[in-house]
Amino acid sequence: MDDTQQGEAVRIDDPRDFPPREDGYQRLWTPQRMSYVLRGNKDGDAKKPHGSECPFCAGPKKSDEDGLIAWRGTYVFAIMNLYPYNCGHLMICPYRHVSLLTDLTDDELFEFEKASALAMDVMREVSHPDGWNLGINQGDVAGAGVATHLHQHIVPRWNGDSNFMPIVAQTRTMPILLHEQREAYAEGFATLAPSHGLPAQAPATGNDTKDRN
Repeated sequence: MDDTQQGEAVRIDDPRDFPPREDGYQRLWTPQRMSYVLRGNKDGDAKKPHGSECPFCAGPKKSDEDGLIAWRGTYVFAIMNLYPYNCGHLMICPYRHVSLLTDLTDDELFEFEKASALAMDVMREVSHPDGWNLGINQGDVAGAGVATHLHQHIVPRWNGDSNFMPIVAQTRTMPILLHEQREAYAEGFATLAPSHGLPAQAPATGNDTKDRN
């Protein structure tokens, strides 16, 4: 090593000058959901639903059409998302008003997971997706829109569904009306549920949420 090399200073780059590394995740940007998240915000509670009744408790008390119910099981039900992340987005919910997965009984948990798998098969039969996003947000801090009533999101995905419209125009194109999608799913649930060991449709008397809380 000569004298000139000994006198050179070592440069340490500031890590803030480096571009952030991509994490490999896809993003579902849904700004339209703010109208749902902020509903009933007069008292400053961004998570407070309209009125005093939980929407997932109110839904099963209505007709399938009015409640957007695609399937009624013994312990859980499938309901369409009124503010879908993607076309065909539905949720699996227990009838009982519980907030955490660990609050479910063994029977409820079994049907909750079986119904989720059933929903994927129904979507595969009806809509032919290329993949799915499944997820449970438990608690306000985790981003749950209705944190007090457990629900699992099942979102079908297609190659190309994150194209110009949702990315640039911030608009999600829905090629089928919500009630028509519910009808198609309801037929699929009724047909495929027995192959999963689940009822095609639980008796109406068994779906009174008052008996399940």
